[in-house]
Amino acid sequence: MSISNDLRQAVLQAAIQGKLTKQLPEDGNARDLLDKLKLWHKNLKPSKEELNYTAIDFDIPPEWCWVELNQFFNFVDYRGKTPHKITNGVFLVTASNIKQGYMDYTRKEYISLEEFEDRKSRGITAKGDLLFTTEAPLGNVALCDLDECSCGQRIITFKTYIPNTVCNSLFMYFILAPSFQRQLIDNCTGTTAKGIKAEKLKHLRIPLPPLAEQKRIVAKVEELMAKIDDLEKTEKELEALKKAFPADMKAALLQAAMQGKLTEQLPEDGDAKDLLEQIKAEKAKLIKEGKLKKEKPLQEITEDEKPFDIPENWEWVRLGDILIKLTDGAHSTPKYFSKGVPFISVKDVSSGNISFSDCKYISEQEHNELYKRCNPEKGDVLLTKVGTTGIPVIVDTDIEFSLFVSVALLKFNQSLLYNRYLVDLIKAPVVQKHAEVNTKGVGNKNWVMRDIANTMLPLPPFAEQKRIVEKLEKLLPLCDGLK
Repeated sequence: MSISNDLRQAVLQAAIQGKLTKQLPEDGNARDLLDKLKLWHKNLKPSKEELNYTAIDFDIPPEWCWVELNQFFNFVDYRGKTPHKITNGVFLVTASNIKQGYMDYTRKEYISLEEFEDRKSRGITAKGDLLFTTEAPLGNVALCDLDECSCGQRIITFKTYIPNTVCNSLFMYFILAPSFQRQLIDNCTGTTAKGIKAEKLKHLRIPLPPLAEQKRIVAKVEELMAKIDDLEKTEKELEALKKAFPADMKAALLQAAMQGKLTEQLPEDGDAKDLLEQIKAEKAKLIKEGKLKKEKPLQEITEDEKPFDIPENWEWVRLGDILIKLTDGAHSTPKYFSKGVPFISVKDVSSGNISFSDCKYISEQEHNELYKRCNPEKGDVLLTKVGTTGIPVIVDTDIEFSLFVSVALLKFNQSLLYNRYLVDLIKAPVVQKHAEVNTKGVGNKNWVMRDIANTMLPLPPFAEQKRIVEKLEKLLPLCDGLK
């Protein structure tokens, strides 16, 4: 149970014991109220069943008195023939509409006007009456706020004998107090669905304060409940933060890492500019040898595009500029077989690892054709680009497989770009925000290759890339321990 619920229970129990208000001499004595009801008291019959009153073994102020519910409430019970429900008519209050202190009209049921008139012979439920559930659920109570209604089974209407002798709001709170709720449980019957008989309920005891104090108690309870409601809002916000905290902390750590705030920049690491020149030189060599197609240069990064500052020996780069190859899988659905070469799509890598347990298979001949353009190998990085986008996965297997269009292949010189750094980098907010903004379309949304290539990344020297990964491997598991 939450702190706010505990406080509500404490307030209600303090109210029923007379601990929320001062007892004033001018209020008079609650016995004066009982004197007004002597006519009905003469007709009241003692309980035929033995009752358990141990739950209300506490002292009340001397100006108060213990009474039985039927000493000041007349019970209107609609038990008998099950009402015939229709789609529109007079509202039928059911046990599902009565909550702990309020009415809930999420579920609506109706009876005909003719049936409503017939049910009036057993009593009328009016605005301001107390509605009490005797079973499933036991002990819910709320003030009726409808001008015209009838009640279904498992509900008793409490109607005061004489107006202005008791405050119904007060007795709603008293009935919801822990001690009265325990009294209900102590005197209920049944095994699966606990319920209380009307005959027993009539004779359950409850404190009766003078009328003036009743009103002060209601005002005090409502004042305190409003404050507890505010506390509950804060409590829910804190709970949401608590649940989100491990994920938020991971994102914050990854972001700090990509800003160079988790590691020390060492002179012996060199400069990422030199690293970038080595990557460009290697790509130019592969193009000259005919092993790589020359591509249209990506747009240079402007100062306005840079989202944050990075260390002086780092460089802002576009993903396409540091890769040897950036491509995606087959653009058309191949013919599938029960056995063959694994054919991996987004669903097979969305967990963050490559899974062959539920993948499709294609023929070796078709795989060989696809592999000429898109050839995933151990150490490469895969990136989801359709549906669930932005999930990076390191190829950690020697098994040959082909890719569907929903997965991109990132190939690079692994002596210049550390694949585990690249994975952490893609998981960081700096890239995830880019993926979110650029994932477009209807249905299975797509992060297109052009936008993937243009993704901006902070690039540290290779030695620092490794230190960043080592640091994150120590810190990220600690976030999981906060769940």
